[in-house]
Amino acid sequence: MLAIIRFIIVVIYCILVCIFGCIYCLFSPRNPRHVATFGHLFGRLAPVFGLKVEVRLPAGVENHPTAIYIGNHQNNFDMVTAANIVQPPTVTVGKKSLLWVPFFGLLYWLTGNILIDRDNRAKAHSTISQVVAQMQRRKISVWMFPEGTRSRGRGLLPFKTGAFHAAIAAGVPIIPVCVSNTSNKIKLNRWNNGLVIVEMLPPIDTSEFGKDQVRKLATHCREIMMARIDELNKEVAQREAAKTIEKKQAN
Repeated sequence: MLAIIRFIIVVIYCILVCIFGCIYCLFSPRNPRHVATFGHLFGRLAPVFGLKVEVRLPAGVENHPTAIYIGNHQNNFDMVTAANIVQPPTVTVGKKSLLWVPFFGLLYWLTGNILIDRDNRAKAHSTISQVVAQMQRRKISVWMFPEGTRSRGRGLLPFKTGAFHAAIAAGVPIIPVCVSNTSNKIKLNRWNNGLVIVEMLPPIDTSEFGKDQVRKLATHCREIMMARIDELNKEVAQREAAKTIEKKQAN
């Protein structure tokens, strides 16, 4: 029953946000600052799923330069966890087919995200050039998921190199965003689904990496993220265990 109630609330909320967002964005269409605005609105759904999301930002985040943000891509719940930490003006890269998603597709385009044709291999080769060109022309940062797909409980998957090619070509840093584990954590019929920590790490300088060292940069970033995600998972487990003990003692 709780799962049905949650489903209804989420559907109604998302439709309302998308309709309001499309109208709102018509006054300044394709403004990249809208991505963070509406990302944070979707992030407000976390309590509906019984989640407490703790966001950690590094000092001076408001002064961060244009960058490529990379995050671990676990499942569809990233939309209510990782979305909380998006900083303006940052956009994402998505496939053109998203335009056909009712309500959401139009909002995705109007907020200024970058759409690419992933099904056309000939055009896919120019994707990095498109991203770099838009970063330089629009003075925006770009959020990418270097795993290329949802990990669905398999841990941090090997990184594809597109995000790192783009960072080196654009001459911008990489900023990792780590989200503690949500795989098999969220039960829709359970009231409390615990804590999720979303942490933005300090920028990683890419100026020391040449075009022939893209794989080395990707491996370096992945190792940093893996280590931090492990630490976050341990912290979450310890804090949730301590909270359970406190409840038992109180009873």
